[in-house]
Amino acid sequence: MRVMRRRGIYLLPNLLTTGGIFAGFYGIVAAIDGHFEVAAIAIFIAGVLDGLDGRLARLTRTESEFGKQYDSLADMVAFGLAPAVIVYKWGLGGLGELGWLWGHAGWLAAFLYAVAAALRLARFNVIPPNSDRRFFEGLPSPAAAGLVMSMVWLSTDLDWSGIPTMVLAFVFTLAAGILMVSRLAYYSFKDLSPSGRIPFTYVLLIPLLFVLIALDPPLVLFIIASTYALSAVVVWLWRRQRRRARQRSGGEGGGTP
Repeated sequence: MRVMRRRGIYLLPNLLTTGGIFAGFYGIVAAIDGHFEVAAIAIFIAGVLDGLDGRLARLTRTESEFGKQYDSLADMVAFGLAPAVIVYKWGLGGLGELGWLWGHAGWLAAFLYAVAAALRLARFNVIPPNSDRRFFEGLPSPAAAGLVMSMVWLSTDLDWSGIPTMVLAFVFTLAAGILMVSRLAYYSFKDLSPSGRIPFTYVLLIPLLFVLIALDPPLVLFIIASTYALSAVVVWLWRRQRRRARQRSGGEGGGTP
Protein backbone atom coordinates (compact mmCIF):
# COMPACT_ATOMS: atom_id res chain seq x y z
CA MET A 1 0.00 0.00 0.00
CA ARG A 2 1.40 3.35 -1.07
CA VAL A 3 1.56 5.97 1.66
CA MET A 4 0.92 9.55 0.53
CA ARG A 5 3.25 12.08 2.13
CA ARG A 6 1.59 15.21 3.39
CA ARG A 7 3.11 18.37 2.08
CA GLY A 8 3.76 21.27 4.40
CA ILE A 9 5.84 24.40 4.82
CA TYR A 10 8.45 25.37 7.37
CA LEU A 11 6.83 27.55 10.01
CA LEU A 12 9.50 29.87 11.40
CA PRO A 13 11.12 31.42 8.27
CA ASN A 14 7.78 31.73 6.50
CA LEU A 15 6.31 33.33 9.61
CA LEU A 16 8.96 36.07 9.36
CA THR A 17 8.17 36.46 5.66
CA THR A 18 4.48 36.88 6.51
CA GLY A 19 5.51 39.52 9.04
CA GLY A 20 7.26 41.38 6.21
CA ILE A 21 4.06 41.36 4.16
CA PHE A 22 2.13 42.61 7.18
CA ALA A 23 4.63 45.45 7.70
CA GLY A 24 4.35 46.48 4.06
CA PHE A 25 0.56 46.38 4.12
CA TYR A 26 0.50 48.29 7.40
CA GLY A 27 2.74 50.92 5.83
CA ILE A 28 0.22 51.42 3.03
CA VAL A 29 -2.66 51.74 5.48
CA ALA A 30 -0.68 54.20 7.63
CA ALA A 31 0.11 56.33 4.56
CA ILE A 32 -3.56 56.40 3.54
CA ASP A 33 -4.37 57.65 7.04
CA GLY A 34 -1.67 60.32 6.74
CA HIS A 35 0.82 58.77 9.22
CA PHE A 36 3.87 58.86 6.97
CA GLU A 37 6.49 58.48 9.69
CA VAL A 38 4.83 55.29 10.90
CA ALA A 39 4.55 54.11 7.30
CA ALA A 40 8.29 54.59 6.71
CA ILE A 41 9.18 52.80 9.95
CA ALA A 42 6.97 49.87 8.92
CA ILE A 43 8.99 49.42 5.71
CA PHE A 44 12.25 49.41 7.68
CA ILE A 45 10.78 46.73 9.95
CA ALA A 46 9.93 44.74 6.82
CA GLY A 47 13.58 45.11 5.78
CA VAL A 48 14.78 43.69 9.09
CA LEU A 49 12.40 40.73 8.80
CA ASP A 50 13.49 40.16 5.20
CA GLY A 51 17.10 39.94 6.31
CA LEU A 52 16.25 37.51 9.12
CA ASP A 53 14.04 35.01 7.30
CA GLY A 54 16.65 33.89 4.78
CA ARG A 55 19.43 33.64 7.34
CA LEU A 56 17.17 31.74 9.71
CA ALA A 57 16.21 29.31 6.96
CA ARG A 58 19.88 28.66 6.17
CA LEU A 59 20.87 28.28 9.84
CA THR A 60 18.02 25.87 10.57
CA ARG A 61 18.33 24.12 7.18
CA THR A 62 14.70 24.84 6.38
CA GLU A 63 15.25 26.35 2.92
CA SER A 64 12.69 25.39 0.30
CA GLU A 65 11.57 26.44 -3.14
CA PHE A 66 8.24 27.51 -1.67
CA GLY A 67 10.05 29.75 0.81
CA LYS A 68 12.09 31.40 -1.96
CA GLN A 69 9.03 32.17 -4.06
CA TYR A 70 7.04 33.35 -1.05
CA ASP A 71 9.91 35.62 -0.01
CA SER A 72 10.06 37.12 -3.51
CA LEU A 73 6.33 37.89 -3.48
CA ALA A 74 6.66 39.39 0.00
CA ASP A 75 9.49 41.61 -1.23
CA MET A 76 7.31 42.86 -4.06
CA VAL A 77 4.65 43.92 -1.56
CA ALA A 78 6.97 45.39 1.09
CA PHE A 79 9.65 46.95 -1.13
CA GLY A 80 7.82 47.47 -4.40
CA LEU A 81 4.16 48.36 -4.03
CA ALA A 82 4.20 49.71 -0.47
CA PRO A 83 6.98 52.32 -0.97
CA ALA A 84 5.40 53.40 -4.27
CA VAL A 85 2.03 54.01 -2.62
CA ILE A 86 3.57 55.68 0.45
CA VAL A 87 5.73 58.12 -1.51
CA TYR A 88 2.83 58.90 -3.83
CA LYS A 89 0.51 59.68 -0.94
CA TRP A 90 3.25 61.69 0.79
CA GLY A 91 4.53 63.86 -2.03
CA LEU A 92 4.16 62.68 -5.60
CA GLY A 93 0.40 63.09 -5.59
CA GLY A 94 0.80 66.78 -4.80
CA LEU A 95 2.72 67.44 -8.03
CA GLY A 96 -0.65 68.01 -9.68
CA GLU A 97 -0.50 71.52 -8.21
CA LEU A 98 2.16 72.34 -10.81
CA GLY A 99 -0.10 71.38 -13.68
CA TRP A 100 -1.59 68.46 -15.55
CA LEU A 101 1.74 67.16 -16.85
CA TRP A 102 3.42 67.14 -13.43
CA GLY A 103 0.40 65.44 -11.91
CA HIS A 104 0.73 62.55 -14.34
CA ALA A 105 4.50 62.49 -13.87
CA GLY A 106 3.98 61.93 -10.14
CA TRP A 107 2.00 58.74 -10.38
CA LEU A 108 4.08 57.54 -13.33
CA ALA A 109 7.23 57.83 -11.19
CA ALA A 110 5.58 55.73 -8.47
CA PHE A 111 4.43 53.20 -11.08
CA LEU A 112 7.89 52.97 -12.67
CA TYR A 113 9.39 52.39 -9.23
CA ALA A 114 6.99 49.48 -8.64
CA VAL A 115 7.73 47.99 -12.09
CA ALA A 116 11.47 48.37 -11.52
CA ALA A 117 11.15 46.50 -8.22
CA ALA A 118 9.30 43.66 -9.97
CA LEU A 119 11.93 43.48 -12.74
CA ARG A 120 14.73 43.58 -10.18
CA LEU A 121 13.23 40.70 -8.20
CA ALA A 122 12.54 38.65 -11.34
CA ARG A 123 16.13 39.14 -12.52
CA PHE A 124 17.44 38.09 -9.11
CA ASN A 125 15.34 34.90 -9.17
CA VAL A 126 16.90 33.68 -12.43
CA ILE A 127 20.55 34.33 -11.47
CA PRO A 128 22.63 31.15 -12.05
CA PRO A 129 23.68 29.38 -8.82
CA ASN A 130 27.37 29.68 -9.75
CA SER A 131 27.27 33.49 -10.05
CA ASP A 132 29.35 35.76 -7.81
CA ARG A 133 27.26 36.13 -4.65
CA ARG A 134 29.46 38.94 -3.30
CA PHE A 135 27.71 41.48 -5.54
CA PHE A 136 24.16 42.30 -6.59
CA GLU A 137 23.38 43.41 -10.12
CA GLY A 138 21.43 46.61 -9.59
CA LEU A 139 20.32 48.20 -6.34
CA PRO A 140 18.49 45.58 -4.20
CA SER A 141 14.80 46.34 -3.70
CA PRO A 142 15.08 46.55 0.15
CA ALA A 143 17.87 49.12 -0.23
CA ALA A 144 15.83 51.08 -2.80
CA ALA A 145 12.86 51.07 -0.44
CA GLY A 146 15.15 52.20 2.39
CA LEU A 147 16.40 55.09 0.26
CA VAL A 148 12.91 56.35 -0.58
CA MET A 149 11.44 55.72 2.88
CA SER A 150 14.35 57.35 4.72
CA MET A 151 13.78 60.42 2.54
CA VAL A 152 10.08 60.41 3.48
CA TRP A 153 10.86 59.87 7.17
CA LEU A 154 13.53 62.59 7.30
CA SER A 155 11.37 65.10 5.42
CA THR A 156 8.42 64.37 7.70
CA ASP A 157 10.65 64.71 10.78
CA LEU A 158 11.99 68.07 9.55
CA ASP A 159 8.49 69.17 8.50
CA TRP A 160 9.50 69.83 4.92
CA SER A 161 6.64 70.66 2.57
CA GLY A 162 5.85 72.54 -0.60
CA ILE A 163 6.84 72.15 -4.22
CA PRO A 164 10.61 71.59 -3.60
CA THR A 165 9.81 68.60 -1.39
CA MET A 166 7.49 67.14 -4.02
CA VAL A 167 10.17 67.51 -6.69
CA LEU A 168 12.66 65.86 -4.31
CA ALA A 169 10.30 62.91 -3.91
CA PHE A 170 10.02 62.65 -7.71
CA VAL A 171 13.81 62.63 -8.18
CA PHE A 172 14.46 60.07 -5.42
CA THR A 173 11.70 57.73 -6.56
CA LEU A 174 12.82 57.83 -10.19
CA ALA A 175 16.49 57.43 -9.25
CA ALA A 176 15.75 54.44 -7.01
CA GLY A 177 13.83 52.76 -9.83
CA ILE A 178 16.62 53.36 -12.36
CA LEU A 179 19.29 52.05 -9.99
CA MET A 180 17.29 48.86 -9.36
CA VAL A 181 17.23 47.91 -13.06
CA SER A 182 20.78 49.11 -13.72
CA ARG A 183 23.74 46.75 -14.13
CA LEU A 184 25.79 48.44 -11.42
CA ALA A 185 27.49 46.07 -8.98
CA TYR A 186 26.44 46.53 -5.34
CA TYR A 187 28.25 44.76 -2.54
CA SER A 188 25.94 42.11 -1.05
CA PHE A 189 27.65 41.51 2.34
CA LYS A 190 26.82 37.81 1.86
CA ASP A 191 30.42 36.78 2.37
CA LEU A 192 30.17 37.98 5.98
CA SER A 193 29.11 34.81 7.77
CA PRO A 194 27.85 34.90 11.39
CA SER A 195 30.23 32.04 12.16
CA GLY A 196 33.17 33.64 10.36
CA ARG A 197 35.95 35.77 11.80
CA ILE A 198 36.03 39.56 11.50
CA PRO A 199 38.61 42.15 12.62
CA PHE A 200 38.23 43.27 16.22
CA THR A 201 37.63 46.89 15.14
CA TYR A 202 34.44 45.79 13.38
CA VAL A 203 33.08 44.64 16.74
CA LEU A 204 33.41 48.23 17.97
CA LEU A 205 31.90 49.73 14.81
CA ILE A 206 28.67 47.73 15.08
CA PRO A 207 27.53 49.13 18.48
CA LEU A 208 28.73 52.59 17.39
CA LEU A 209 26.43 52.36 14.37
CA PHE A 210 23.51 51.40 16.62
CA VAL A 211 24.25 54.39 18.87
CA LEU A 212 24.27 56.77 15.89
CA ILE A 213 20.97 55.39 14.61
CA ALA A 214 19.43 55.77 18.07
CA LEU A 215 20.54 59.42 18.25
CA ASP A 216 18.75 60.45 15.03
CA PRO A 217 17.16 57.49 13.20
CA PRO A 218 15.79 59.28 10.10
CA LEU A 219 18.98 61.25 9.41
CA VAL A 220 21.41 58.38 9.99
CA LEU A 221 19.32 55.90 8.00
CA PHE A 222 19.05 58.43 5.17
CA ILE A 223 22.84 58.85 5.12
CA ILE A 224 23.39 55.08 5.15
CA ALA A 225 20.83 54.45 2.39
CA SER A 226 22.16 57.28 0.22
CA THR A 227 25.77 56.19 0.70
CA TYR A 228 24.99 52.61 -0.32
CA ALA A 229 22.93 53.73 -3.32
CA LEU A 230 25.73 56.01 -4.52
CA SER A 231 28.56 53.57 -3.76
CA ALA A 232 28.20 51.56 -6.99
CA VAL A 233 27.83 54.74 -9.04
CA VAL A 234 31.05 56.18 -7.57
CA VAL A 235 32.95 52.93 -8.14
CA TRP A 236 31.70 52.75 -11.74
CA LEU A 237 32.76 56.35 -12.44
CA TRP A 238 36.15 55.75 -10.80
CA ARG A 239 36.81 52.63 -12.87
CA ARG A 240 35.68 54.38 -16.03
CA GLN A 241 38.08 57.27 -15.33
CA ARG A 242 40.95 54.87 -14.68
CA ARG A 243 40.19 52.99 -17.90
CA ARG A 244 40.24 56.22 -19.90
CA ALA A 245 43.48 57.27 -18.22
CA ARG A 246 45.13 53.95 -19.15
CA GLN A 247 43.90 54.29 -22.74
CA ARG A 248 45.33 57.82 -22.99
CA SER A 249 48.66 56.77 -21.50
CA GLY A 250 48.79 53.74 -23.79
CA GLY A 251 48.07 55.87 -26.83
CA GLU A 252 50.74 58.41 -25.88
CA GLY A 253 53.31 55.72 -25.11
CA GLY A 254 52.66 53.84 -28.36
CA GLY A 255 53.56 56.76 -30.61
CA THR A 256 56.92 57.18 -32.31
CA PRO A 257 59.27 59.74 -30.72
